[in-house]
Amino acid sequence: MKTYIVSLVILISGISFGQVTIGKSSPYTPANATVSLEFGNASGGARGIVLPWVTAAANVASAVPGTLIFDSNDQKVKFGTSTTANATTVASWTDLSAGAYTPTTANVPDANAENSAAKTLIGGNPATDTTPGILVLGDANKAMVLPRVNSYTDIVNPTAGMMVYVTGTTPQQLAVYNGREWSFWTKP
Repeated sequence: MKTYIVSLVILISGISFGQVTIGKSSPYTPANATVSLEFGNASGGARGIVLPWVTAAANVASAVPGTLIFDSNDQKVKFGTSTTANATTVASWTDLSAGAYTPTTANVPDANAENSAAKTLIGGNPATDTTPGILVLGDANKAMVLPRVNSYTDIVNPTAGMMVYVTGTTPQQLAVYNGREWSFWTKP
């Protein structure tokens, strides 16, 4: 029930405002007009965003380029890509956990049944946007801002599939957690 309420609030906010902030000290005030979805304050925090768990990337039906998932089969965070411009399907999955050790014990996802048809669309038209996904950012000229933390160690109990943007390092970097350790990206 809580999931449905949160999804409904996000959906209503997305339709009403076109921009959504979650976990900010000043809600409804995104960093700038190009932000569609923003998590946390620019000064940092101690929380991340957990990606959807899938049993295998190959089983993600109708995924579009730009999709982010946590593949529980091989315990890796993956990013869907394509080799052609304006592609509508994922041609391959890029491993964002590259270089990280595989977890020694699998973290089992929540056993509660999920409604696979559930979808929250932010910044798009629900009548015409058929993009598959749990959370879809439909804006053509806005982006999502990940939760910012001063250090990945600020997150006391990370969950597999978690992503944060680490601001307290030079260079600043994307950090992804695979259930055992963090991997860091400074360039794509």
